[in-house]
Amino acid sequence: MDRTAAFADATPLSYWLDDPGAPEPAAPLVGPTSADLVVVGGGYTGLWAALLAKSDDPSRDVVVVEGDRCGWAASGRNGGFCAASLTHGLANGVERFPDEVGTLERLGRDNLDAIEATVATEGIDCDFERTGELDVATEPHQVPWLREAESLARGHGARPVFLDGDELRSEIHSPIYLAGLWEPDSCALVNPARLAWGLRAACERAGVRIHEHTRVEGLTPSGPGPAAPMVVHTTHGRVTGPRVVLATNAAPSPVKRLRKYIVPVYDYVLMTEPLTAAQSGALGWKRRQGIGTTGNQFLYYRRTADGRILFGGYDAVYHYGNSMGAALEQRPATFELLSTHFARTFPMLEDVRFSHAWAGAIDTCSRFCAFFDRSFDGRVAAAAGYTGLGVGASRFGARVALDLVSGTETDLTRLGFVRSKPIPFPPEPARAIGINLTRWSMARADAHQGKRNLWLRALDAVGLGFDS
Repeated sequence: MDRTAAFADATPLSYWLDDPGAPEPAAPLVGPTSADLVVVGGGYTGLWAALLAKSDDPSRDVVVVEGDRCGWAASGRNGGFCAASLTHGLANGVERFPDEVGTLERLGRDNLDAIEATVATEGIDCDFERTGELDVATEPHQVPWLREAESLARGHGARPVFLDGDELRSEIHSPIYLAGLWEPDSCALVNPARLAWGLRAACERAGVRIHEHTRVEGLTPSGPGPAAPMVVHTTHGRVTGPRVVLATNAAPSPVKRLRKYIVPVYDYVLMTEPLTAAQSGALGWKRRQGIGTTGNQFLYYRRTADGRILFGGYDAVYHYGNSMGAALEQRPATFELLSTHFARTFPMLEDVRFSHAWAGAIDTCSRFCAFFDRSFDGRVAAAAGYTGLGVGASRFGARVALDLVSGTETDLTRLGFVRSKPIPFPPEPARAIGINLTRWSMARADAHQGKRNLWLRALDAVGLGFDS
């Protein structure tokens, strides 16, 4: 069935960013300036770092420099799933950080609570909804996986709700659902661009100086010795300061040795037109949970405050040489695939058209959750590698980066989670070969009842396996 007509007229832009309420751009940096703390990057991590730094010390002079607009990249293109997990799911946390996973789960819940509190106290209009997340099985072999996930979650203090096929289909009217696992407290849904813009406004109210359209071209010490201030060189000026936080996400880091840990992977998304009352009634889904499928190549989808459905995921595309750019954000073959999955999931909505079609680059690392770094004798700290779960974890990442750059050991900086690094990706062409072989193998596993081939089993053996 040809599904191209459903997205033929879609606007090639993130629905969230296509908002007449977007703030006016901040002035670019021109000439030299100085600050107590320089933040490179105006996405979630950078904005949280600036806001938390001012909360710690309102007298601190903080400057944020952003190459485009605050929230324009991953922070304004994602699905708006603000999850409590810091480790890209409990199973990944148990596998990689078994001795700390209880602490990390607690810190993640506290972090989500703190985000909700900030949204309330700062009056951020981002449609924050504490809906929880629902994982669904659409193939028989996935149902035991949900039971295993339920047991694991209960073993770590959570109280997920298992729904059998009849229970789930009576709540959300999809004929392909076989079972579901709902964790009511694990996730909130947000309008991601408005969250970023709200954080930017909160920063400005706190006295943070923000310069947009200010691309960073280099990072150097101002002189010899470990106490020399750092200089952040930008397109039309420079900022000198004793401390720098790098929040560059998938973009190449100014600290070149960090680039081997990150690959940009493009994720594609469709947004429907608003549903009619009849269409919404035929759908059910009154509790509005964020939904993710259980396969290796997974879909995620959610309802929006204005009655639409966001539908994304499945394809995760890496381009040779860490390539990035606007030309890679439109991929009709993937949009058709997403449209086909949408019609299969919700056949009662097969006539619904899509108003927006877009993509964004995810900062993927080999452990699939954030990692941290200190450089230049502790004067520079970085947080990156969220691998698609940065809406919530970015606040925690910002907190860690500020602790690292403070020079004082804290409970967070003592964590092995913070002190360890992921395995770096190999250089090209081995990088592209390995990533694309993994992608092919995961698709093949989905087609063969989840059975992992020799390549995936080898990755599992060296701690690089991923099945979510």
